[in-house]
Amino acid sequence: MKFESKAIRLQTEKSQFREHSTPLYATSSFCYDNAEQMRAVFAAEEEGYIYSRFINPNSTEFETKMAQLEKTEACFATASGMSAVFASFMAFLKSGDHIIATRAIFGSTYRLLSVWLTKWNIEHTFIDGSDVDSWIKAVKPNTKMLYLETPSNPALELVDLEKAGEFCKSHNIIFNVDNCFATPYIQNPVYYGADLVVHSATKYIDGQGRVLGGAVCGSQDLVNNVKAFCRATGPSLSPFNAWILSKSLETLSIRMEKHSENALKLAQILENTKKINWVKYPFLPSHPQYELAKKQMLLGGGIVSFELTGGLNAGKQFLDNLKMLSLTANLGDSRSIASHPASTTHAKLTEMERQEVGITPGLIRISVGLEHIADIKNDILQSINTL
Repeated sequence: MKFESKAIRLQTEKSQFREHSTPLYATSSFCYDNAEQMRAVFAAEEEGYIYSRFINPNSTEFETKMAQLEKTEACFATASGMSAVFASFMAFLKSGDHIIATRAIFGSTYRLLSVWLTKWNIEHTFIDGSDVDSWIKAVKPNTKMLYLETPSNPALELVDLEKAGEFCKSHNIIFNVDNCFATPYIQNPVYYGADLVVHSATKYIDGQGRVLGGAVCGSQDLVNNVKAFCRATGPSLSPFNAWILSKSLETLSIRMEKHSENALKLAQILENTKKINWVKYPFLPSHPQYELAKKQMLLGGGIVSFELTGGLNAGKQFLDNLKMLSLTANLGDSRSIASHPASTTHAKLTEMERQEVGITPGLIRISVGLEHIADIKNDILQSINTL
């Protein structure tokens, strides 16, 4: 089946009620016919559900879809995107290990590596995602993983997945990719050798700003490690959120087509707008990595970034002057969202750290929604014109 059909037709087995749409299994635990069956299920001699912290029919359906869409053998769903990122680290890293990561990553992931993992004596080195020589220089005997985002949040920097895959293979390290911005519809990192693909399903997978969720996709062996870690530590995806996310996948392809169409039109308009220094969008020919984007992405995605000439104060004023766009911490919503990373999502980074990942004081990130492009454009332009 094609992507769209898999996203719609992969479902859990029908119950005795022969329902057309998968029901919500709102239960913490599951029952058995007798003691022997219970023993066999607990001993993994017979397939069956035990406890929703471990597995639930709704999370199973969501995981099955995500694995199929990311073209991996398996998937494990978690309570949030950051719990998925954390699990993808801690299932494989131990005290004394070393991880290489691109500098241009989500603020919480940056702090996870630079603050929290250091408490467990897990080393890290941040590298320039476009400088392969810096990757090679960063490798140590104890290096176990390369972690990256492409496109990055929020500066929309790209990493050549093919080169990254070759690098990881040559150094025998785990290749871990955050594919949140692209989604499996636009990009499949496993084509380029990725071992793990993580998602904040809260974003485009849900697509309407309703629930939290995360996913770690990869080979069965690697995902089994993630599953074991999460079963012991408990970042479980709730049945309700899994049910929502599985249904949301049914419309992912058409949503990403429209997000990308609107985002490209907006980027083209903003390129010719006064009071803007530059505009970044992967499928805009002026993007420094345009050819790479066309090579490894089906579409440009739904995020547009641009820099206002007035810096920090202009960024804040721009948000205050908006009339339709939402001011919120989320992205990937059906509603267009504006954010000012320097004063919000990346505010805890130092000025030098923000500059290193391309976050300037006047940077604005727009998560372009599904409204009519004229209304999105008009709200942004009227706000810029008041600066």
